[in-house]
Amino acid sequence: MNEKSYLTNQAGAPIGDNQNSITAGSRGPTLIQDVHLLEKLAHFNRERIPERVVHAKGAGAHGYFEVTNDVTPYTKADFLSEVGKKTPMFARFSTVAGEKGSADSLRDPRGFALKFYTQEGNYDLVGNNTPVFFIRDAIKFPDFIHTQKRNANTNLKDPNAVWDFFSLSPESLHQVTILHSDRGVPATYRHMNGYGSHTFKWTNAKGESFWIKYHFKTEQGIHNLDEATSIKLAGENPDHATEDLYVSIEEGHYPAWKVYVQIMPLEDANSYRFDPFDVTKVWSHKDYPLVEVGRMVLDRNPENYFAEVEQAAFSPGTLVPGIDVSPDKMLQGRLFAYSDAHRYRVGANHELLPINRPIVQVNNYQRDGAMRFDNNGSQQINYEPNSYGGPTETPENKQASYPVSGMADSVSYDHHDHFTQAGDLYRLMPDDEKERLIENIVGAMKPVEKEEIKLRQIEHFYKADPDYGTRVAQGLGLSVPSSVQ
Repeated sequence: MNEKSYLTNQAGAPIGDNQNSITAGSRGPTLIQDVHLLEKLAHFNRERIPERVVHAKGAGAHGYFEVTNDVTPYTKADFLSEVGKKTPMFARFSTVAGEKGSADSLRDPRGFALKFYTQEGNYDLVGNNTPVFFIRDAIKFPDFIHTQKRNANTNLKDPNAVWDFFSLSPESLHQVTILHSDRGVPATYRHMNGYGSHTFKWTNAKGESFWIKYHFKTEQGIHNLDEATSIKLAGENPDHATEDLYVSIEEGHYPAWKVYVQIMPLEDANSYRFDPFDVTKVWSHKDYPLVEVGRMVLDRNPENYFAEVEQAAFSPGTLVPGIDVSPDKMLQGRLFAYSDAHRYRVGANHELLPINRPIVQVNNYQRDGAMRFDNNGSQQINYEPNSYGGPTETPENKQASYPVSGMADSVSYDHHDHFTQAGDLYRLMPDDEKERLIENIVGAMKPVEKEEIKLRQIEHFYKADPDYGTRVAQGLGLSVPSSVQ
């Protein structure tokens, strides 16, 4: 086993770059010609049967979204077109790494997936309860989740894999800091914020576009669990967050969130001090303050968990006119991966299911496939162009254009400062929260067998803030490597 092995694709061809997607220049967008990326994501989506490969454990509820502020100068999306307009919606909250029967109180990000049933078709916003993520290129996602799942040999959770990956992926530091902070274990789904996480693009009726980020601020207040309480709940009531959401709605205590966006002029993306499309980074609220959009209220429980919560299928590629994506490399990969996962897990016709079906008429040329249970297009023709009056395009709803340039190559982002924002977050914490952060990290890293992994991760903490790295090192009984002091 000492002979060096080379990474290949499923056909045995060697892989030249497994860390960076092929993009048009360093910013992107991602090119579909990256067959290695597509193979990784497609294979990854088919690794678990039949639960979701990630976000397997979740709870959901119906509700509505109401516009409370005029945002028509920024977007032509119909459901955001006037103050007071209400749109029915469905929300699914979840943990990420655990299986379907795992505990709600795991230290883990929480999924925050929303489906808006608009008059222009469905719009899905698929985010988390954190504004950033661990990685910034979708080509690394299957590898990252493998470290969070069970070891393929032992079927046990593997802290060695977790911290080996984190220590070799310094872009994860910001999210790692959030995950081990007080907000790493929300008390309930009602008592956490939600974020679109990625950068998206809004376009108004004049064709003017803006980069935006979504923020959902809970009206119930932020409440979190400490480590001891979360462990206790995992044994006593592993479904506590699922139960809390259901019971609160049944009793008429409808959870609600105020919805805001940050808005960035397109041209600012070329000069901002952080790459605005890097999902491991945030935009300063001082630079781009929150702009109110509306209010989300959940007021009705599902009648059947499997039919609604389990079969609900969300994709960041489910968009409406006036809302579009950015060149964020993680988002670009998700555009394919999510819908592909649903086609595998639920079926090619998953959007015909009641929970996923839009409230407007669907007209296209797609036919057949397993579980096609509508009229399958009836007697209409199934091709275009045609001379028989079939549905045609609406050019005014084309996505707004933006310039791209660069060589088609596997390249990383231009910006590699993974430490400033994580350090800023650490320095913002009061002393007692810093102490809990260090305790949580040290507790998570102690089982790691290789000292070199611990030292590598300590370097990242130290680069974010010397006090941060020093205290983690002391907790592990190690010294900060002299190379970074």
